Amino acid sequence: MTVLLARWQFAVTTIYHFLFVPLTIGLVFLIAILETMYYFQKDDRYKQLAKFWAKLLLINFSVGVVTGIFQEFQFGMNWSSYSRFVGDVFGAPLAIEALAAFFLESTFLGIWLFGWERIPRGLHAISIWMVALGTTLSAFWILSANAFMQEPVGYTIRNGHAEMSSFGALLTNPQLWDEFPHTWLAAIATGSFFMAGISAWYVYRRYHTELFQLTLRLGMTFGLVSSTLVAFVGDKMAKHLVKAQPMKMAAAEALWHTSPLHAPWKLVAGIDRATHSNTFAIKIPYLLSILSYNRLSGRVTGMDELQHQFVQKYGPGNYIPPVDLTFWSFRIMVGAGMLMIFLSLLGMWFILRNREVERRWFLRILPFAMILPYLGNTFGWIMTEVGRQPWVVYGLLKTDVANSPNVSSGMILFTLIGFAIVYVAMAVVAIFLALRTIRQGVEPHEEVSMTSDISLGL
Repeated sequence: MTVLLARWQFAVTTIYHFLFVPLTIGLVFLIAILETMYYFQKDDRYKQLAKFWAKLLLINFSVGVVTGIFQEFQFGMNWSSYSRFVGDVFGAPLAIEALAAFFLESTFLGIWLFGWERIPRGLHAISIWMVALGTTLSAFWILSANAFMQEPVGYTIRNGHAEMSSFGALLTNPQLWDEFPHTWLAAIATGSFFMAGISAWYVYRRYHTELFQLTLRLGMTFGLVSSTLVAFVGDKMAKHLVKAQPMKMAAAEALWHTSPLHAPWKLVAGIDRATHSNTFAIKIPYLLSILSYNRLSGRVTGMDELQHQFVQKYGPGNYIPPVDLTFWSFRIMVGAGMLMIFLSLLGMWFILRNREVERRWFLRILPFAMILPYLGNTFGWIMTEVGRQPWVVYGLLKTDVANSPNVSSGMILFTLIGFAIVYVAMAVVAIFLALRTIRQGVEPHEEVSMTSDISLGL
């Protein structure tokens, strides 16, 4: 029960925290583009837009910082055995992230916010790009730690715990160079759909239409590029996981027994864990072989065969992860990604024909489409972390022995409820502030040549 509650607490805090991280990374990148366009084109509309989106960025950034602090405390609170075992490896990238990357982004964010009209325009534009660099580096260092948990490299077991033997191996981990671009591009997609969705709401209501048409086009453009690249990088990651974490990929396909030579991919399936079989499945011929090996033929090892191999390698135990959650998380992630590509393609078609303002049904859809990258991000990480079970560090440390031995289930339940209350309160405040900012729009005194839009907005 203690381990289960500790896992629930970490899952709740991590998922909640990760609602804010991708938007910060993606939105600050788009704001940096807006200010760069302002610098080169001398068009005050881009300055107005940068200031408007900065308000939403700050709300998101603030909640993300607070929730990140809560999350890191748990390594010492609930997972002290894990921290003792892997702290010499795991601690280094987290320390670099806090001392370098986070300070970089927070310092230059302050310079950028208070530097309008106070520092040269070029230096001011550089400062927001430094914020974007800081958020990217933060993601890199955190993912380097997570990649070690997925595929341990550069370590030596000494005195019962892992010690870093090669920092270079940590930075060149193949898992890192699949995770990092995939996560970063997904963050750009999150910021793009967020910007496009809110801009579409303004354009639909004819509030500041000319102004927000610019960010609608910017969001749709980067939404298409990033969501398409996410799919390509995700395909590369899946091929790597077939070799590095075959049990995870078999669970993601509900593949109980080794596939035939020409392996089909299951679109949906009825999973029966008790009998290690599927009651039904809708299959697409050859697709699993293509996804795994880039060819029409290629067997994929099933969970039952892998279970036998793992018992021989690691000793007695159940090495099959929660199949239902892994299987459906993967499909929700892929489905959300495909819808994002479709909508961004449709949006770009309208933009290229200068018809995006006329397609009012499309403008009504886009604000609801903002949820798609959140679904993709959340269920992608659920699949990544749940599919690794029963390992907290793959092949080295199991989850059920990584918790804190002297922390009771009652203590964890108390803090879990406390965190939930605090998080709900933060969500209410953040949503209230964001909605108020959106309703206010561009303040009248910031308008440049939008008098018709001002009258409609008021």
